[in-house]
Amino acid sequence: MNIITAKSLLATGAAAIALAPSAGAAPKKNADKPNILYIMCDDMGYGDLGCYGQKYISTPNIDSLARNGIQFMQAYAGSPVSAPSRASLMTGQHSGHCEVRGNKEYWSYKDTVMYGNNVDFAVAGQHPYDPEHIILPEIMKDNGYTTGMFGKWAGGYEGSVSTPDKRGVDEFYGYICQFQAHLYYPNFLNRYSKSAGDTAVVRVVMDENIKYPMYGDDYFKRPQYSADLIHQEAMKWLDKQSADKPFFGVMTYTLPHAELAQPNDSLLQGYRKKFFNDRTWGGSEGSRYNPSEHTHAQFAAMISRLDAYVGEIMAKLDEKGLADNTIVVFTSDNGPHEEGGADPTFFGRDGKLKGLKRSCHEGGIRVPFIVSWPAKIKTPEKNEHILAFYDVMPTVCDLIGANMKKYVNKKKDIDYFDGISFAPVLTGKGDVKNHDFLFWEFNETDQMAVRQGDWKLIVKRGVPELYNLADDIHEDNNIAEKHPEKVAELVGIILREHTPNPHFSVTLPKAL
Repeated sequence: MNIITAKSLLATGAAAIALAPSAGAAPKKNADKPNILYIMCDDMGYGDLGCYGQKYISTPNIDSLARNGIQFMQAYAGSPVSAPSRASLMTGQHSGHCEVRGNKEYWSYKDTVMYGNNVDFAVAGQHPYDPEHIILPEIMKDNGYTTGMFGKWAGGYEGSVSTPDKRGVDEFYGYICQFQAHLYYPNFLNRYSKSAGDTAVVRVVMDENIKYPMYGDDYFKRPQYSADLIHQEAMKWLDKQSADKPFFGVMTYTLPHAELAQPNDSLLQGYRKKFFNDRTWGGSEGSRYNPSEHTHAQFAAMISRLDAYVGEIMAKLDEKGLADNTIVVFTSDNGPHEEGGADPTFFGRDGKLKGLKRSCHEGGIRVPFIVSWPAKIKTPEKNEHILAFYDVMPTVCDLIGANMKKYVNKKKDIDYFDGISFAPVLTGKGDVKNHDFLFWEFNETDQMAVRQGDWKLIVKRGVPELYNLADDIHEDNNIAEKHPEKVAELVGIILREHTPNPHFSVTLPKAL
């Protein structure tokens, strides 16, 4: 394993402030293919943004995206937790078909490496994507795109068959292991850089951090805030892009995921004044999170910090004359969390939806989803089209002129994709096709779900519950006994769509 250090490589990030757009010399336009930036934050609920009804948190830059683009009101993550949700995005498959269906962790001490002061780390990360199933960055590379990814990978542990350098990503900086991403002042991050000549994912060790412990009061003396470092690297990569070659960037920012921790800057201080009567979370036995003071202020400032990152991205696109032909997507990987002292009830974070992260109720899987594309979206709107993360791959293929049939693997039992392109919604051209159903399964809470029109079936430990979202969006009234024929129909979909996976098991409902 190659090792590089972060000393003198990265400066501690100051609070991000949204930049005002500035006029730049417009470079030659790439008329054939749009640039694409996919910004996906971590554990942001459906109601956490001003444009989706949040009253306490300021998100002017993201709200501006919504005002000037398409704000989808019925968009769904691929899963109620991180790794399988990202897998759905990357593979174009729902969680009954794709390889990664949960946050399965890998820890190996076989190749342990020693760092400074005898601090050791094990090779770590998540279950890898199927190397025989193509993923989105590989499709983009095949179609002439420069690719970059910054933030969370969660698609394979270090040294596995599926790390960014092996899966079509030219430049990566962030967390290979999403478990490490629970801490904002980590011992190391990971980098892969094709331009720098790196041949594998390498660890960027935070030398200055070693002298301070990972937990306790001194932890907050660590100077390098990972969210800022990751954003700075994303901005460096974006600054290198031009209209001469299309680019595809995936910014998988960890904000506002627990832990609730960030620099004590003016952004945080402003919310401390706003939430004068705030909470303190003292931690809990065995918790991965450090205690946190002013938890409401911490959470609100994390979202506003993320909003400032978005502002900087949009300003950079404008500065370089790339804004018009760049599709910018903003979304979240799943519903809101209540870990590390977070208080979703206070913020109304479920957006009037039932359930949080890890739940297949609407609150765990319905997410904000905003698309900006000035060249094509001439009539901004709130749109009720129903989509899921696995629709992104066919949509992107439509927009860049790639034929998805080219990427079908005939050797696999599952040799197809589950998504349906929503490109006509963005371009206003062609017929908009709708799903017959959407599907989810999640082993850690032993839940499955199907949405068909306004019908929603949730299976908990093998027991079906039926809801009608048209008049029960909060999923309070289980009407399974009143509609046995609909339950039977939706159970039939589950039994047909679920494929066995030795790493992730769920309790199937019985056919009625």
